[in-house]
Amino acid sequence: MKINAQGLIMGRLASKVSEKLLNGNEVIIVNAEEILITGTKKYVLERYAKKRSASVKSNPLYGPKYPRKPDALLKKAVIGMLPRKTKRGKEAEKRLKIYIGIPEEFKETKFKNIKEAENKTNRNTVKLSEISKLLGAKW
Repeated sequence: MKINAQGLIMGRLASKVSEKLLNGNEVIIVNAEEILITGTKKYVLERYAKKRSASVKSNPLYGPKYPRKPDALLKKAVIGMLPRKTKRGKEAEKRLKIYIGIPEEFKETKFKNIKEAENKTNRNTVKLSEISKLLGAKW
């Protein structure tokens, strides 16, 4: 299953993708930088900056490592919804591929649309690319 993530809400997309992965489908997601996260820009950016700066007091190098790039942020959201300690979850994780932009090999393919993940309201949203730039990602 190939999905174009442009304009989709991240949490809803992640839950539907994890469901497909657990059913045995291989999922390819393109345009990861165009995913939306609901909330005011200030709130969302503060939340991700706080996650990124978390560390251990005794040695800051030991702290939890949080991704910066949009594809890695989306992958973390999807994997968080999988039972990754089981064999089934580990196999599902291997069937997931996420790309920034649309690679040449997928230029002419038709992408499936996930209606449940579309942005139906005029809420405040922030693109994943804006969050990544704030965190210091370069791609």
